[in-house]
Amino acid sequence: MNIICTTLNAKYIHTNLAIRYLKAYAQPEFDVQIVEYTIKDPAMNIVTDLYQRKPDIIGFSCYIWNIEETIKVIKMLKKIAPDITIVVGGPEVSYDVREWLEKVPEFDFIVIGEGEETFKQFLFQMHGEQDFTAVHGLAFRQDGNIIINPQRNKINLANMPSPFRFPEDIPHLSKRITYVETSRGCPFSCQFCLSSIEVGVRYFDREKVKDDIRYLMKHGARTIKFVDRTFNISRSYAMDMFQFLIEEHVPGTVFQFEITADIMRPEVIEFLNKEAPPGLFRFEIGVQSTNDEVNKLVMRKQNFEKLTRTVTMVKDGGKIAQHLDLIAGLPEEDYTSFRKTFNDVFALRPEELQLGFLKMLRGTGLRLRAADHGYVFMDHAPYEVLQNNVLSFDDIIRIKQVEDVLEKYWNAHRMDETIEYLVSHVFPTPFDFFQQFGTYWDERGWARIGHQLEDLFRRLHEFLQAKNIKELPTVEALMKYDYLRNQKHKPRKPWWEEKTDKELRTNLYRQLLEEPALLGEKFVSLQLNEKDLFKHTVMEIVPLDVQHYAETKEIRHIPTVMIAYFDPIQLQTIIFSASLSVFQATTKK
Repeated sequence: MNIICTTLNAKYIHTNLAIRYLKAYAQPEFDVQIVEYTIKDPAMNIVTDLYQRKPDIIGFSCYIWNIEETIKVIKMLKKIAPDITIVVGGPEVSYDVREWLEKVPEFDFIVIGEGEETFKQFLFQMHGEQDFTAVHGLAFRQDGNIIINPQRNKINLANMPSPFRFPEDIPHLSKRITYVETSRGCPFSCQFCLSSIEVGVRYFDREKVKDDIRYLMKHGARTIKFVDRTFNISRSYAMDMFQFLIEEHVPGTVFQFEITADIMRPEVIEFLNKEAPPGLFRFEIGVQSTNDEVNKLVMRKQNFEKLTRTVTMVKDGGKIAQHLDLIAGLPEEDYTSFRKTFNDVFALRPEELQLGFLKMLRGTGLRLRAADHGYVFMDHAPYEVLQNNVLSFDDIIRIKQVEDVLEKYWNAHRMDETIEYLVSHVFPTPFDFFQQFGTYWDERGWARIGHQLEDLFRRLHEFLQAKNIKELPTVEALMKYDYLRNQKHKPRKPWWEEKTDKELRTNLYRQLLEEPALLGEKFVSLQLNEKDLFKHTVMEIVPLDVQHYAETKEIRHIPTVMIAYFDPIQLQTIIFSASLSVFQATTKK
């Protein structure tokens, strides 16, 4: 039999762990070929490629992000090659199984839940007697009837073969994210999450996991993401793995974890802050809501005070980047409550803050009780909430406006000093800044067009002008500072209109050539001649001491000469500054 396991990933850099486990588990009796596509690939291209491989069986791994495109591919395949047996599995088709078989006749079989053993037993039956009623965890049609076999017992994860030892994967390890499982299941019962359905947590063999990670690093893996729902549920297990990764990591490798922050002990963070190399680890932390009543309704246990302690300790350590998640649309969290949740979490200043919208996933308790809270949601994946009894669709639109500019202006870190000043000194709260800017952005039609870096600065500037804020000169100075310091090369045309008098600029440059110490010893050490100065620097006169603000967050309104030096060798920018009065005093001498 020619057997293919495939999926449509959200992006090229992603890899699918599930189909690799299926391949590994099916060996040595069956040789499974792995093929991966993306949801952006034209369906015709995918169909053509699969058809030309002449498969007898194709297994598709299905999720909310790929199910619609996957169905298109399957329907086309069945039209031109009806004899190909189509098997689907994954979280999106493991629930409402009867509905799926009724709705999509092109699905020949559905593997329900954990699939490795079920898929292998299915292959044995395909190769032998074809008695599919003997395969637990399998659903199919027989004589016009839908048969849903009982689910099988959970696999003993300690005996699972490695999904990483395939030679064909080695050339791609350095370019794509590698996903690793050390456990399955979750101890919590959050009613919006599929993990709440499975009871208990099971672990893979720890030493096998370590051997896999050694193998992956040896063969060039650069980003390894642990998909455990709560990596730190066992403190001793997490500590052992952290210690191992610190001791044996290959420089340049990054490890990402989903952690539950409020159960992380301070001594664990102190250990990481002391021992972990900067940039080795990255934490993803689901906050979702800071409203205790909302959390109770979804059976989510969370101590925000302890979560804050963890996030703050990690941030102060300066070693680990943090990505925090929020969910808009949870039961009884109206617009005002969500605004507070946003501000509570933004106050922690995470490196990334992801604002997501509730998805009513099949099989979850929240979807089963959707009527209790008046939920209206999309009929098709990703089943995103459209409104409920306390959050109107107008509210959803407004929060989506926040999401758009949050991603571009905070998570992208293009203008950190500017945004920090705006949310701390100009607007009532961070949420109000992102909301007002997001609404303006949407009204101007900018959500429908592309943006160069300079456009992002100009659009923020236009918004602030429209708001007629009195602090605009200060914000302009910080925007210039952010723009210049984040460049690798001297920009051809900055985003702002040139205002500095050319004669003044020429005089200031002449003074610098004569007395480079005006900008300090570090500037002197560059030993720039006239050609270098004009070729590799940008000069601006701004109304505040930007360096002082960057270091202390204190505003000193002093006309300042700001020089950005673009190092052509290191491809980095150094900002120098000195009071304009220092230059003027030198001129008088």
